[in-house]
Amino acid sequence: MSNPTSLKAATVQFQHLANNKNYNLLIMEKFIEQAAIEQVKILTFPEMCITGYWHVPKLTSAEVTALAEPIEGSPSLTLIRSLAMKHQMLIGAGLIERADDGRLYNAYVACMPDGSMHTHRKLHAFEHPSISSGDRFTVFETPWGVKVGILICWDNNLVENVRATALLGADILLAPHQTGGTDSRSPYAMKPIPMTLWAERETRREEITAAFKGSNGREWLMRWLPARAHDNGLFILFSNGVGADDDEVRTGNAMILDPYGRIINETWAAEDFMVSANLDLSLLAMSTGRRWIHGRRPDLYHILTQPQGYERDAISARFSDETP
Repeated sequence: MSNPTSLKAATVQFQHLANNKNYNLLIMEKFIEQAAIEQVKILTFPEMCITGYWHVPKLTSAEVTALAEPIEGSPSLTLIRSLAMKHQMLIGAGLIERADDGRLYNAYVACMPDGSMHTHRKLHAFEHPSISSGDRFTVFETPWGVKVGILICWDNNLVENVRATALLGADILLAPHQTGGTDSRSPYAMKPIPMTLWAERETRREEITAAFKGSNGREWLMRWLPARAHDNGLFILFSNGVGADDDEVRTGNAMILDPYGRIINETWAAEDFMVSANLDLSLLAMSTGRRWIHGRRPDLYHILTQPQGYERDAISARFSDETP
């Protein structure tokens, strides 16, 4: 296939139901059909959208294992994979993976138009003690002449991960999340959104829109997400949950960013929603971040791979109130 100069992409926010794969897959199928009508080629769904997310910390190890699926032969992915082939689309979806050795992972799978699959295991998993962290980056070729990378939620917050993904050649980063409205512990970062505000969203539309656009949602994303795109010269497809997720309210804010960190399209709707855009691939080569990367001094960066003594596992780093 000849390399296009423009590529249609879309990203989805939706409220999943805990443990209800059938419901979640029905919602996903609806958005896939909508994307097909719009001739989308790359479609991104949120982190763990098939299995559900924030109820998982409250499950037993046996319950998490029962919720998980192997990638090969996964009943859930069989549907997504068939739709990817039918519509000649890359479709990214999140679930809990049960590996051949029995280990569990927060995984995100890109189902390709030819029926193949690329799996990324979250590098900094904190959802449950039974869920292991992955140990490698994920970048792969596509039929449209661009490379795609995947980083899941907190993977994107550590700047080294996005830079490594860019150095491996990624032009487009799939960034599935379940974020916003959470207690970050840090005094000037995200804070919870009242569950009553989500429950009363139809009659308090202005309030919930302000909350989703404010410091616990979009405003927080704007502190770092555009920099990931700009500094690494890549497009970002940010997908997220929306609404009540166990005892937290996800803020949606699905958006598409270009290699300059500019937002091409976004939503702050308090509902299931898909945003789409034509990615101008001609922006990649001369984007500021990509040109800056050419001036790197790798000989100076040894410190990036040297332990400093205060490193923690993802769970304690995410939830501890202590400082190093």
